[in-house]
Amino acid sequence: MIGPQVLMNSMANRSEVMLGQLGCGHLKKIESPRVLVGGLGMGITLKAVLDTLPASAQVVVSELNPTVVEWCRGPLAALTKNAVNDPRVTVEIGDVALRIRRTALNGGESRFDAIIIDLYRGPHAKTDSRNDPIYGSRAIEAMRSALKPCGVIAVWGENYDEGFDKRLHSAGFTVTTERSGRGALGHAVFLAHLKQTVNKDR
Repeated sequence: MIGPQVLMNSMANRSEVMLGQLGCGHLKKIESPRVLVGGLGMGITLKAVLDTLPASAQVVVSELNPTVVEWCRGPLAALTKNAVNDPRVTVEIGDVALRIRRTALNGGESRFDAIIIDLYRGPHAKTDSRNDPIYGSRAIEAMRSALKPCGVIAVWGENYDEGFDKRLHSAGFTVTTERSGRGALGHAVFLAHLKQTVNKDR
């Protein structure tokens, strides 16, 4: 917690599980898929990602705080069956926004089949629509460039944010939003599928 604000809760994690499952659901039968997870937290999302992916997958986790990684390898390990030490996982200490931009520049085989973003609060009405390092339009363009064809972005949000939804659409994604609770209740999971480019000359 930070003051009265809950950052992580091991007893209420339905939306994190949904995030990992939806973000990687299209990769169950793909050979050696590559997935980027931004934000480790308690490792709940990571475990859902690993449970959905094949044994040949490669998962890169970008986490700012090394103490969080120590928790997940220590007192929290049993919560996720030690997901952070799964042989498919590589943990990088650093800013996921920088990791995405680097991948977008390098391209090729460094790109990902899915980018899963699980950060505190998520997109919201006060997000800078252009310059926010994760949820702004420039960041979305970087994520698009960091994806392989037909890739997916899955983003956790404390609430639904219409502006973020529109920015994803404008960047060429097909977007759906799922709720972890009934009706309009619960946290939001934004699922953005990169549209397949059609070759009109064929």
